[in-house]
Amino acid sequence: MKLAYETLTLGPMGNNIYFLIDQDTQDCVVIDPGFLPKTQLDFIRNNGWNLRQIWVTHGHFDHVAGVKSLSEAYDPPVPIAMHPESFKAAKENPSGGMYGIRVDEVPRVDIPLAHGMKLGIDPQSAEKIVEVRDVSGHNPGSVIFYCVELKIAVVGDAIFRESIGRTDFAGSNHQLLLNNIKEQIFSLPDDTILLPGHMEATTVGHEKRFNPFVRG
Repeated sequence: MKLAYETLTLGPMGNNIYFLIDQDTQDCVVIDPGFLPKTQLDFIRNNGWNLRQIWVTHGHFDHVAGVKSLSEAYDPPVPIAMHPESFKAAKENPSGGMYGIRVDEVPRVDIPLAHGMKLGIDPQSAEKIVEVRDVSGHNPGSVIFYCVELKIAVVGDAIFRESIGRTDFAGSNHQLLLNNIKEQIFSLPDDTILLPGHMEATTVGHEKRFNPFVRG
């Protein structure tokens, strides 16, 4: 298996949408498919990829806006992987209302994520390439996807370059987020590239040194 990743930045909130690709089979996963799902679908098809799964870091509307459309563009629908707590929080407190934006809700969870799970690009494959880590705090059930082979972690809105995710939303917990950043993100190797839901990438080592929100 030869792994690669690609990024699209789309929509009014500058969401980063990530694709993990097995270049040997052309199978791929999309992570946090936000706005403009047709653009994402065209990107997948123009590259000749086979979409096998949709992975979601957390349930805020800008990260899930395209989940339903992408899943249902295929027959049978593409499986959706999401933490049950994040799915529940999104149903109970749809965040799009804060901005007057309506998006399709995540229709279901086919693969309930949990801390410590290992995932493959093809859900039926025995070859697992990503570790799921719970980083709740910005949103209940927030997770990151850590790929040791590529030295990357897709971190959603848990952490940004010299910043962290907001904790003024329903269900947020500031101290829990800080604890999880220290325990689940800062425990990764320093050269791990952190791929956030917005803005530019950073590294674990940089954030340990320069992130003013996370000390010690």
